[in-house]
Formats: sequence, C-alpha cells, structure tokens
Amino acid sequence: MTRPTVHILRLLKWGRTLARHGALRGIEGDPNTPPPVKRLVRIARFGTLQPRVPDYAAAFQAIGPAAIKLGQTLATRPDIVGEEAAHNLLTLQDSLPPLPFDQVEAEMARSFGVPLTSVFAEIDPVPVGSASIAQVHRGVTVDGHTVAIKVLRPGIREKFARDIETYEWAAAHLEALGGEARRLRPRMTIANFKRWTHRELDLRREAASSSELAEAMKGFEGYTVPAVDWDRTNGRVMTIEWVDGIKIGDVEALRAAGHDLPQLASRLVLAFLTQAISGGFFHADMHQGNLFVRPDGTIVAIDFGIMGRIDRRARQWLAEILYGLTTGNYRRVAEIHFEAQYVPSYHSVEEFATALRAVGEPMRGKPVSELSVGMMLDSLFAITRDFDMQTQPHLLLLQKTMVMVEGIATQLDPKINMWDVSAPYVRSWIRDELGPEAALADRIREDVGTLLRLPQIVRRIEERFPARGGAPDQPPLPDIDLVWEGSVESGSRWLGYAVAVLVGGGLVLAGQMMGWLG
Repeated sequence: MTRPTVHILRLLKWGRTLARHGALRGIEGDPNTPPPVKRLVRIARFGTLQPRVPDYAAAFQAIGPAAIKLGQTLATRPDIVGEEAAHNLLTLQDSLPPLPFDQVEAEMARSFGVPLTSVFAEIDPVPVGSASIAQVHRGVTVDGHTVAIKVLRPGIREKFARDIETYEWAAAHLEALGGEARRLRPRMTIANFKRWTHRELDLRREAASSSELAEAMKGFEGYTVPAVDWDRTNGRVMTIEWVDGIKIGDVEALRAAGHDLPQLASRLVLAFLTQAISGGFFHADMHQGNLFVRPDGTIVAIDFGIMGRIDRRARQWLAEILYGLTTGNYRRVAEIHFEAQYVPSYHSVEEFATALRAVGEPMRGKPVSELSVGMMLDSLFAITRDFDMQTQPHLLLLQKTMVMVEGIATQLDPKINMWDVSAPYVRSWIRDELGPEAALADRIREDVGTLLRLPQIVRRIEERFPARGGAPDQPPLPDIDLVWEGSVESGSRWLGYAVAVLVGGGLVLAGQMMGWLG
C-alpha cells in the first residue's frame, strides 16, 4: 500500500503544475472550498508565477495521461470545478507525441505471441493518431484487408493505477471534511472515473462495446460502426476495418464534398438519443476526432473506450425530463426529480418547479447559437446546491456527451435548435414506452416474471438474511486510512505528515528550480 507521504508529494507536484497554469486560483477563491484544502493550495502555489487567465486544459495536459482523462471527466462537473474551468476543460485534447515505432512493434509482438509477419502484411510506422492511452497505425492484414490497429502504450496500465490510487486517497480525505465536499461526492466521481479508465485499458472490452453498439444501431440509417477483426484483437491490441471519410469537424471539407450539413447535424443528435434513450447504451466519447463522414453521407463512429449505460427506469425519467423542459411542463419535471430521489423529500416540489422554470424559460424556442444544452446544464448545476441534490454518477457521462454532441451539431448547423430536433423523437418514445398499452404489457411481464422467480427469490432471501438478521452489504468504496485518524499516535503522525508536506513542498520547489520536475 502506498504511504500517505507519497500521495502528499504527488499531490504537491501536481498542485505546482496546476499553479503554474493559474488553475488553483478558482479553488482558493471559492467560498465553498474547505479551509484545509485552501491551506494546501497556498503551499502548492508558493513561489510560482501564475498567469492572469487560468488554462486548466494545459495544466492537465502537462501533468500526464491519467490527468488528461480526469480533466475530461471534470469537464462535466461545473458544480465541482466551476463553470469557467469546465468550459476550458472541454477543449482538453487527448493527444501526446507518438512513441517510436520499434516500441509499438515490440508491444504488438508480445501481445500476439507470434511474429507480426504472420498477422499483418504491412504496418505503416507513422501513426494516424496518438493519444494518452494508445496510438493507432494503418495496416494491411495477411489476407489483404486494410485495417486500423490500436495499440496500448507500454506501461500505461501501471501508471494509471498509481495515479488513480492517489486520486482515491485525496477524494476520501476531501469528502471526510463534510459539508459541500460531501454533497459533491468526490469519491464516487473517482470511482466512476476508475471504472471508465479500466474499460479503456482493456482493448477487448472496447472491441466488445464496438460490436454491441453496431448491433444496437443496425436499424438506424446513416450511422455505422466499423467491424472488429477479432482474430487480431487482444487486451493490448485492437484491429478494426479502416474508415475512409472526412472528419466531422472539418466543415469546409464536408461542404466541398457536397454533404447536407443540417441533415448531418440532425442525424447525429438523433443517433445519440437513439443510443441513450432507446438502448440505454451510448458512445460517450463523441468528439470531432471520433466521427467521420463517408462519401455517401453515413456517419461512422470510432473509439469506444468510454461507453455509458442507463437502466430503463432512469431512461424513462430522462425522457420525461427532456420532454417536460421542451414543453414547459416544469411541474412534471420537478415531480420526476422527487420520484427519482434526486431531490430530498423535505424540499418543496413547487419551489423546485419554479427554480426549473427560471432555467428553462429563457432557452425555449431559441437556437443553440444563442442558448444551449451546455448552458442549461450549467444553470441546473447552479440550483442543485439550493436543493441539496447529490451528484448522480450514472448521469455524468450522459451530460458530458450531450455537451459534445451539441458542440458538433452547432458547428455543422449554427441555426439548429436541439429541442426542436429532440422533441418529436422523445415524444414518440414516451408514447411507446410510457403509454397505457406499454404500461399494461410491462405490468403483465413483470408480474408473471415475479411469479416464476418466487422459489428462487425465497432461497436468496434465506441466504442474504440468515436467522441472525441484518441487511445485505452495499458494494463498498475502497478503504482509505485518513491521516487524522488512528491510535494514540495520531498526534505524532499528524506532525510527521505536516513535516512531510513542508519538506515535500520545499523539495518540489527546489526540484523545479533545478529542472528535476520540468
């Protein structure tokens, strides 16, 4: 287990990088920041020259691969990092200089356990893309198919594991301070981040996600997913069919090729809604580099390391919330928040409906060039504190993806109205899924299923609730020893950690001055 002093030194080093980019100023100035955190921030920034305008994206880029991924996650959390930081983090580009091809080639050979010449006839040594976790090369298989080969960077799993352990340690201490820090649930945020990155670090999981999404979207015309070459895919290497097309962010090239840009924008929005609301399984990394347009106008999606899932009940709530906001039925939107227990029951439904009206009314009927889903999310986050709403981790990826999709759709069609595009689809889905026929069918299916499962349910109850009684345990978060807890030695331990902070801060500062830490 990593010692607390190691976590503290890492945090100080990262903190000084953040400070050099002005990224600690907002934390220090926020009235909701706990005093102990402010004191640590002052230590971390001591002696640094901070720019007038903070650059959060550049700071996370400078810290390293795990920080890049964490920054992209925090871009969905203006309630934690503030609106200015969240907007800046949306510009965070997941790109790093490529590794020398001989290292990549050696990694591929180790993963397959056979000479690469028996797997690929040709591999272009110049990568077509290089990100924090992996890089991609164009290749040709021995049977003549042109493919894209994604290869994990050597040692990346170990580096992520080390950094995430420190994130968990820091989040546990932050949440233990109580108050606003506890309401924002930083431990849960890091737990979700850990789960997402673990999926990204196993390319078999990404290949499976790609295959599952391709199957789910078969009936959606004009949107496709490349086929996986399973014979040339393992935990560290993934091979898919090569995509020929124009990146969806290259608007001028799309226009020159004769594509209908407003139609592409609408199709992208509807593809996202189909995945998120109908299927409950959606591509959660829909940035411009992961979407291409083929000559026939088909949108092709790639890179399925980050996927989102929403259960059926949450999808019903989501659809009703979206439809209520588009139609101005704020009372129903408020009721859903209480039914879903997003808002504690001691608050007033009527007061919450009024707060929602203040968010929704200025945005209805306007194009995203004037007001946006992203702005709406920011406004919703602003009222969560007043109504003691805790973070809902299962919606974080959805919020992030909505902002991404909106950004691309706006580039393609600045006049697009996201509500006008979304409302007919959401209305149809609600009618089909929540109408009386659907409700009756669900009730019959549920009741019959319960009857058939009764013997099994009784056995499970006996197993989970033995004669001694007691409720089943909840899935635990990692156990973190807090530095201020312990035996009678806790006082001396605290002194030791305080000394470690001061000495560590001095070493970090000296290291920077001498060029050790860059």
